[in-house]
Amino acid sequence: MDGVMADTYWKFARAYEGEFGRKLAKAELLGKKVYELEGAAHLRDLMHEPGFFRDVPLVEGAVEAVRELYDKHEVYIVTSCTEFPTALRDKWEWLHEHFPFIETARMVFCGSKAIVYGDYMIDDKEVNLAGFNGEGLLFTAMDNHYVEGYRRVDTWAEVTEYFRGVRASEMAKIG
Repeated sequence: MDGVMADTYWKFARAYEGEFGRKLAKAELLGKKVYELEGAAHLRDLMHEPGFFRDVPLVEGAVEAVRELYDKHEVYIVTSCTEFPTALRDKWEWLHEHFPFIETARMVFCGSKAIVYGDYMIDDKEVNLAGFNGEGLLFTAMDNHYVEGYRRVDTWAEVTEYFRGVRASEMAKIG
């Protein structure tokens, strides 16, 4: 969810800009999270604040793409949230606001995505894809810029195109 459907980078960048009085340059963020920048480690603590995850903006194209995938495939939304106690409620409310078509039974709130088994996982964190039994699609983010070894998708439009191709190849096998 975070970094794939919800633009948590934006939220951290705004906090950084508010505190340090300057916009971040893309070059200084490649391979890093905002709170890994010098003097900004305390920004990670924002995730412990009630409401932090509640008003995160959508990643462009996420709603339309997830709806298309949800209508054609068995899609589950899996998000890590047990490290930050108020995140569960924030994320649950955020999902219901922005993705009301997703059944609650298809929302998984966990501490580790190592519990997930399936054919595909779209995630921005290498650690979540590393132990996954299916194919991992790495959703591009500033902090995963240097990660290799996974099929990379930069946008939700690329995700839907990828799965249209998967579906077409599955249909060709059947026919």
